[in-house]
Amino acid sequence: MEQAHCCAPEREPAAAKRDISPELDASWAFRNVHEVVAGDLVELDGGTFRMGTDDLAGIPEDGEGPVRRVTLNPFRISRYAVTNRQFGAFADATGYVTEAERFGWSFVFHLLAPTRGVTVRGSSGAAQWWLGVDGASWRHPEGPGSSVVRRLDHPAVHISWHDAVAFCAWSGARLATEAEWECAARGGLDQKRYAWGDELMPNGKHRCNIWQGNFPERNSKADGWLSTAPVDTYEPNGFGLYNVSGNVWEWCADWRDSVPHPTDGLVDPTGPESGDARVMRGGSYLCHKSYCNRYRVGARIANTPDSSTGNMGFRVAADAT
Repeated sequence: MEQAHCCAPEREPAAAKRDISPELDASWAFRNVHEVVAGDLVELDGGTFRMGTDDLAGIPEDGEGPVRRVTLNPFRISRYAVTNRQFGAFADATGYVTEAERFGWSFVFHLLAPTRGVTVRGSSGAAQWWLGVDGASWRHPEGPGSSVVRRLDHPAVHISWHDAVAFCAWSGARLATEAEWECAARGGLDQKRYAWGDELMPNGKHRCNIWQGNFPERNSKADGWLSTAPVDTYEPNGFGLYNVSGNVWEWCADWRDSVPHPTDGLVDPTGPESGDARVMRGGSYLCHKSYCNRYRVGARIANTPDSSTGNMGFRVAADAT
């Protein structure tokens, strides 16, 4: 999974990690979904869809295939990734401190990192464009001196899987299973490469926030963005979901599987019972066909649940009403 580290590097080798994952406070839990996210939820009917891909553009070593029939019960999922405004409401209400803040640093893409006034711990061995920046967190996406004040409608980033689960515990929501996420992201289309069809730019129009130019040195920003875009940018898919391709990687509930997927008879699958990395879907603003063609709807990677980067966020789901 070394390529996955290029998309979103893990914090450090598992053997060297300190367990600083936060305790969840039972008093946070809401009987119903909190108003902070309730209005964003779309109710989907579930049913049977074809999950995964055998696309020639796919990455088999990521476990994208084979295509298999999956049946889901009805569920709800947010139209948008969780924003800085929403995550801020959670942090203000609970005093929650994210793992990036607890560790004291997080990964920032090299073109976004400040050139002075910050401490850089070095780069990721798998991808030199990722820099460990002291003080980088959801509040300070590029490190000290940066702020989300003018990005309240952008997705919260530098969010670990544990952080996302804590937000869900507070908001009365949950993370989508990988199957739910893909079903929702497909928007009712069957085995299309993207959430809107097989063509990346239909009629020459940008439909997602991904890298434009020569990665990793020059981003022309032809799609309008160097980093994150507001969560309602571009057109939604057939189910009304925004930015399920590009913008930020989104955590799912599942552990990464290490065995071939069964091809039939799957009903509400939840992945392995244990593992070392959690699944992420959707790609990010750094994805580019030259090295990370993972903004396809069938693409997937995984990362350790305490890892955080400037292109990792999440959206919430919930059981059907």
